[in-house]
Amino acid sequence: MKILKFTITLTIFALFISCNNKTNLVGIKLFAPNLADSTAVFISGNIDALGRWQPNKAEMTFVGNHIWKKEFTPQLNASVEYKFTLGSWQKEGLDKEGNPFQNFSINTAKTHSKTDTIYKWGQRINKVVGQITGTVKYHKKMQGTGILDRDVIVWLPPNYDKNTSEKYAVLYMHDGQNIIDPKTSSFGIDWQIDESCDSLIKSNNIPPIIVVGINSSADRSLDYSPGKKGEAYMNFIINKVKPFIDSTYRTKSDRKHTFVGGSSMGGLISMMLVWEHAEVFYGAICMSPAFQYDNFDYIPKITSDKGAKKDIKIYLDLGTVGLETQLEPGVNAMINALNAKGYLKNKDYFYLKEENARHFEADWARRFPKALTFILN
Repeated sequence: MKILKFTITLTIFALFISCNNKTNLVGIKLFAPNLADSTAVFISGNIDALGRWQPNKAEMTFVGNHIWKKEFTPQLNASVEYKFTLGSWQKEGLDKEGNPFQNFSINTAKTHSKTDTIYKWGQRINKVVGQITGTVKYHKKMQGTGILDRDVIVWLPPNYDKNTSEKYAVLYMHDGQNIIDPKTSSFGIDWQIDESCDSLIKSNNIPPIIVVGINSSADRSLDYSPGKKGEAYMNFIINKVKPFIDSTYRTKSDRKHTFVGGSSMGGLISMMLVWEHAEVFYGAICMSPAFQYDNFDYIPKITSDKGAKKDIKIYLDLGTVGLETQLEPGVNAMINALNAKGYLKNKDYFYLKEENARHFEADWARRFPKALTFILN
């Protein structure tokens, strides 16, 4: 047997078995020669079977010779993204320079096998990138009916404490742990919303605004999608978080000055909030939105709406790499649905497709200034 080279090798194989109906069984094998046989190894990815990016939910099975495997059945033609950990993001697979790999990706319709080896594990050398710009306030363990408790972070615009008579519009953002503070961001890279807002405000490209980041929970995919949990999460924002923010800070509480935004499933729930609660929200930022993904399909909600055209603004965007390709049909369907109802491109909605952009915080951070400029002007 040839000695394996000291490069990354990850074997992914697709097995198709027939038992009345064909099943797309995907197996992922990891060769990790520097780990003891008793090590608990986890795979973390963007589908339920891989823990929805929880680092310790989908444990792999040791099969001998420093090899671990995980078998699962994704949807047909799925684009699956994933990483490997030893149970936390402080112990993820690293490259030879000591940095985490970008997300591994497999399209189950095309790829039958890849090979990789992981020799290093730990925390990235320079995990925290950036710092907090401006003033932030923290509100811990806010409670909502039917959902898990979560922290809320509030970013205040420049001169908030000096201009004591001025009131401000508010942007409510999902995945609040990822938007401002790199120390709390899932992958050590935040959206840099604080830097973007500070710069845009000081250059007079947008009016001063308060940003409220609502942290996600272990139930993120349920909170951010149609269903009982999604309804509870929307009620939490409308009936608990917003009244609290309006009573604690100097806000313009009317709908014309109330916005919401997020990415992926956060983009979906942002669209749900502005569409189903236009009496509360005027604009939505939907970055890489999961309008049609897994078992979710929000397009019929738009096409079946018999009401008058809503007075709302929607920002939509998408990349072209990995999972972004699987989200594109849903984004195109949403644009078609909006066009059919008389919504005008570049006026009622804006769409940006960025070449070579991934489903990742740094890519959303890069596009965020354009998103904010559109919905606030």
